[in-house]
Amino acid sequence: MSDGTSRHLGLDLGGTNLKWAVIEHRDGGWRTLATGRVSSEAHEGPEAVVRRIAETGADVMAAWPGIGSAGIGVPGLYDPEAGTTRFLPNVPGEWAGRAVAGPVAARLGIPVFLINDARAFGLAELRLGAGRGATSMVGLTLGTGVGGVIAVDGHVHQGHDGTGGEAGHQTIDPDGPWCTCGNRGCVEAYARADQIAAVCGTATAEEAVTRARDGDARARDGLARIGRYLGIGIANLVVVISPDRIVIGGGVAAAGDLLFEPIRAELRTRVQVTDLAQVTLVAAELGALAGAIGAAVHGAERAAATADAAGATADAAARPSRG
Repeated sequence: MSDGTSRHLGLDLGGTNLKWAVIEHRDGGWRTLATGRVSSEAHEGPEAVVRRIAETGADVMAAWPGIGSAGIGVPGLYDPEAGTTRFLPNVPGEWAGRAVAGPVAARLGIPVFLINDARAFGLAELRLGAGRGATSMVGLTLGTGVGGVIAVDGHVHQGHDGTGGEAGHQTIDPDGPWCTCGNRGCVEAYARADQIAAVCGTATAEEAVTRARDGDARARDGLARIGRYLGIGIANLVVVISPDRIVIGGGVAAAGDLLFEPIRAELRTRVQVTDLAQVTLVAAELGALAGAIGAAVHGAERAAATADAAGATADAAARPSRG
């Protein structure tokens, strides 16, 4: 687009749905133009899922011309340089070494980059949602697992392999229950959806929130217990990072202060080295489509960084040598 405005596509893969978003970048700011979702058809296997991602992207690009890059949020581990997945625990099939970014880029004709779905959630909240204006941020998204994100100096920290920010897999009890990652006593082992339901005596985590808000004593006590475990993990991150903002997302965040007050109480108990008055704890703002929005932002920022690096290399090559 000639006026400096650019459009970008985000796709967020889940075991049930494939969500998408088109965002616009203009004058240093971001806005969401359109969002939607289709079935991911995960039961058909990885090859069909990758094809579904590409087809959905092509359909969206036909409806929204001018899209210059794409990001894909994946629910697990991936290789950021190769654009392949390593392990997607909640999507059926063999995903080790599965090419995703390459085939989708070939179909769409634009640069495509992968990002973990929790990091995509955090990037969306940092740029467009509850993290706007924060210099540093910690985010947790509560669902089937506990996803995490850390942002420092306005940038989401990805680490060398895209796993930076896995706050849900920090150990808070060395002798605690087994986690799905293979470790014991992770935050996720205590605060993932099935554990929330079990502690609250409900069929689902969503039901736990509903019952707690209706005054059910067991559900309220259960959420307080979950909040304590989350608070321990968040306190560790606050001591290490000293963030401006803590953002909690996922369906359980709808419990509000029934969950947030136990977290705050734990922070007051455990954080002694920084001023908690300067740290705000808030609910995420962008809802279930945050992952798609953040994937779009990631694709845009990676494409821009890649173009800048290529330009710098070309300039260096063009300069006459001194010899």
